[in-house]
Amino acid sequence: MKSVKFLLPLLLLCAVLFCGCTGKEEKKIDEVVKRELDLLKHLDSDTTQKYISYQEIFPGDLEDAAMSSDVEEVFSLFFQDFDYKILDTSVNRDKAIAKVSLRLFTLDARALAENFSKALLKHEIALAASDDTEDDQTVTLEDRYMLLNQLLSSNKYQTVERNCSITLTASEKNEETIWEIKRTTTLENDLVGGLMNYLSDPDILSPEDTLLVYLDTLKNMSTEELANYLNADSIVSTEDPNKISLANALVEQVHNIFNYSIGETSVSGYHASVKADITTFDSEAILNSYQSQLDDYLSSTDAVIDGAQKRYNKSYQLLIDSIKENKEEKTVTTTFTLINDGASWKLEDAGSVFGQALFGTLSSSPVEDSEEDS
Repeated sequence: MKSVKFLLPLLLLCAVLFCGCTGKEEKKIDEVVKRELDLLKHLDSDTTQKYISYQEIFPGDLEDAAMSSDVEEVFSLFFQDFDYKILDTSVNRDKAIAKVSLRLFTLDARALAENFSKALLKHEIALAASDDTEDDQTVTLEDRYMLLNQLLSSNKYQTVERNCSITLTASEKNEETIWEIKRTTTLENDLVGGLMNYLSDPDILSPEDTLLVYLDTLKNMSTEELANYLNADSIVSTEDPNKISLANALVEQVHNIFNYSIGETSVSGYHASVKADITTFDSEAILNSYQSQLDDYLSSTDAVIDGAQKRYNKSYQLLIDSIKENKEEKTVTTTFTLINDGASWKLEDAGSVFGQALFGTLSSSPVEDSEEDS
């Protein structure tokens, strides 16, 4: 009995000493995590690059570029409200591994990814609508970070929470245990609130949202951009001033009247169909007005006196006047086909589909037909 009484204090002392050693090691591990995350929190560039590669945010065949001030600014804005809380620390001394459970506080990366996908699509549409004839119109890494910078600068995103764990490995140096955070893709993604996963999600924008971006961008294009994007080359790719005026008048009509509403959507695998009601000018009303004025002109003595060239010019002027003076509009239900290429939903043959929906029967000039008939 005496020996038992003697052993009890000894066992208690060993337990206290063991817990003290374990607690000391856990504290040391926590300090490593705090030191690293505090540097990230205060945007230490070296720490940022250590855990979040600016190229891995946008993987793929993008050019190898040096770290620029614009990229640093993006991370500064992203991590301005970043915070964390250590929940638990566990140590496996035999395997020289430790795991720290955290609660991270980051901006709403999903909302940012949705906004970025919309902004990127608008940028791609703008490139397609530009008069730049250069072959290389690809979106660069710099373009992507500039878009992110604009979004982070102009929007206030909510803070969201997510749990994650950090693995640390131990090594011995001068009889001292050195703990180091193990860098992984999962950790990178967690530290940016899941942004890497959200940006690579091919369904981050639904087919409806994708079509809305197309329609909204189209509505805000300039006359020149619309002419380029809507495959109006058959009208404007000429030095004929009559055809150029006709194209401008048609686009102005689109600007004045164009509206839209999204209807039924059906999705089957990588294909989707979205119906939309497109409101544009009433081409039939324009043609009726034009034909009436043309008939009156052709039956007059002026038409005989004018000769062929003047009649040609007059016919175009009557058509242009009919377009400019038109107040009639119509709504046409159009089915748009979208394909998911594994990266995002994309509208198939966008320029031609929109051109047909918006220009209708005035997508080509009826003047030549009228001249042939006369």
